[in-house]
Amino acid sequence: MHDDIAALTARLLSQRWLPRDDAQARKALLDETFREELDRRLAAVGLELREHPYSAYIGVAITRSAERSVFGGSDSWISNTLQLDRDAVALLVVLWALIVLPKRQRQLDRQQAEADASQTQMFAEAKPISRDASLSPVVAERTLLADFGDRLGGKTRVNFNLGVLSRHGFIIRRKGELAEGPLLDLVFDYERTARRILDGALGDLLAGLTPREDIGDSDEPLYEESDESEDSEASHDV
Repeated sequence: MHDDIAALTARLLSQRWLPRDDAQARKALLDETFREELDRRLAAVGLELREHPYSAYIGVAITRSAERSVFGGSDSWISNTLQLDRDAVALLVVLWALIVLPKRQRQLDRQQAEADASQTQMFAEAKPISRDASLSPVVAERTLLADFGDRLGGKTRVNFNLGVLSRHGFIIRRKGELAEGPLLDLVFDYERTARRILDGALGDLLAGLTPREDIGDSDEPLYEESDESEDSEASHDV
């Protein structure tokens, strides 16, 4: 008999993310019995389903109980399992703050507006949370470099790390624009991370900054045509 839970687990481990509207993903989110068994099997190997009602994708993450074994197994704690350097992790945090935080606020605002509108309708139905890609801001690479380049290793290092983050599925990189990738909204726990960013040092840096969504012709990408091949050849160093 076909084991849907084994198939879904294998897909999540190999593909790293699945859209919420995938048939097996929907079953995991809507079928309580299926979800309980999925959670049990994942927990048996130190994993948990990573999903958020505001994210268009699902994935897997290490459970809290397994964090010490995974991240603290050597002489010192590591920050990630992707061999990302500190400046790449810092860049990832900045991009998460510039893209996910404004997106979440827009989602909440739209949800509130729809709730307010439904109050005037006698038979209004609850609408699903909007995960429209248009709610996610787009960041201009040139603007990112101007605002944070000196803190993130300079143009060459930022360019290299953008290529790495793109290949890992955190961002989508197109002609000088950085958009949300499938894993960006899942990489950090929003409830824990958002307040730390807004109340911490990064909150001061982000104050007054808004992602660029209308990039003009004068905004050229940070990379030259040759940079993409250099990134792919050097990715083993990160």
